[in-house]
Amino acid sequence: MKMKDTNNIALEIHDLTVSYDRKPVLWDVDLSLPKGKLVGIVGPNGAGKSTLIKSVMGLAPNSSGYVRLFDRNLEQVRQSISYVPQRESVDWDFPASVLDVVLMGRYGKLGLFKRPRKSDKEVAMDSLRKVGMEAYAKRQISQLSGGQQQRVFLARALAQQAELYFMDEPFAGVDAATEKIIISLLREMTEKGSTVVVVHHDLQSVTEYFDWVILLNMRLVACGPTEEVFTSELLQETYGGKLTLLSEVGNMMKHKHFPNREVSKATNTGSS
Repeated sequence: MKMKDTNNIALEIHDLTVSYDRKPVLWDVDLSLPKGKLVGIVGPNGAGKSTLIKSVMGLAPNSSGYVRLFDRNLEQVRQSISYVPQRESVDWDFPASVLDVVLMGRYGKLGLFKRPRKSDKEVAMDSLRKVGMEAYAKRQISQLSGGQQQRVFLARALAQQAELYFMDEPFAGVDAATEKIIISLLREMTEKGSTVVVVHHDLQSVTEYFDWVILLNMRLVACGPTEEVFTSELLQETYGGKLTLLSEVGNMMKHKHFPNREVSKATNTGSS
């Protein structure tokens, strides 16, 4: 039997089941992700996309199965893993400046009770520069717009200098300019060897953004390179025909023509 090459695997999930109040949210998920990929997790509402990354991060209770990160347990590699939750799940009234929030990304490297050094502040400011938020360093996070808060979140993740990033809908509620900044940074991170896993809901940008895709609807439908996995047939299986956009996406895929998000939003105003 051929041995699996674990050296190139960033994340391995085996027989993972997650239940809340005895009701399964994820069922028997089996997958592995190679290092250095920009990965999109795609599926309908309630499919367990956020639960999957929370489970990997130890924030949701696993009923069965196991997770390996770089062929180790989470506790052994926690400093190398970064998690960016949904913006809505954060208390933005917490009294902290933008720089304070970004410096939180350095805490794993500092150790307990140690104050940030000059080098940590330089990394934090450089991270803010990359997301176009350097001028807001002293501003309270509560005073920022949603898109600006999301940029600060991304800067905090960058400051962590992790090997594996999990991001829960980083494009939700941001403007086109912020989305462009975020995706170019995510690409830059993977080009430097990091692995980035993103919960994503906009089907029309999947082929443009991701080189690897996880299709999920409580169970794993497919996981693999985007050009192999993001097909009309597998999307139909993932969404169960509930999504009216599916036939439209299928037609666009046949013609290899994906309109930009602004155009699609303009033609779909009023739809939920």
